Amino acid sequence: MCLTGQDADEKFKVNWKRVAVTSSFGFGFVGPVGHFWYEGLDRFIRLKLQLPPKSARFVATKVAMDSIIFGPLDLFVFFTYMGFSAGKNVAQVKEDLKRDFLPALVLEGGIWPIVQVANFRYVPVRYQLLYVNIFCLLDSAFLSWVEQQKDAAWKQWFTSFHSLEERGGKGGL
Repeated sequence: MCLTGQDADEKFKVNWKRVAVTSSFGFGFVGPVGHFWYEGLDRFIRLKLQLPPKSARFVATKVAMDSIIFGPLDLFVFFTYMGFSAGKNVAQVKEDLKRDFLPALVLEGGIWPIVQVANFRYVPVRYQLLYVNIFCLLDSAFLSWVEQQKDAAWKQWFTSFHSLEERGGKGGL
């Protein structure tokens, strides 16, 4: 099926309310929290762990801590915030988190560490949040897409691990 320019325009519409809600997440959470996170993470690794800045161990430690601590926290807050801002109740937000969190965490786990290696190795600390925010624009679009996929077939693969866990915990398997 071939779409004319008019057909394509009718199919693609920007949801400006969603753009505003997603942008406010960036301004209200990622900006302030990210600022203190990157400065504090750098200070902690330099002063407490006493690793030389820009060394392989320094960068690897920062990437690991960012992936283990900030990444999951950011996803949790994003999906929770987006659910409540869409008017969902607590039970609906919990269901969305169960459905969306693990797939997003796994998929982002393959991208963000690469972005952060370059960030922590080559970008001065005072500009690290700015560097990350460039990628956050793409990430916000991706997370919105994940959230809009609802119960897509590809998500079922991730949730099947929950089912195995539940059956294993109840004497099944």
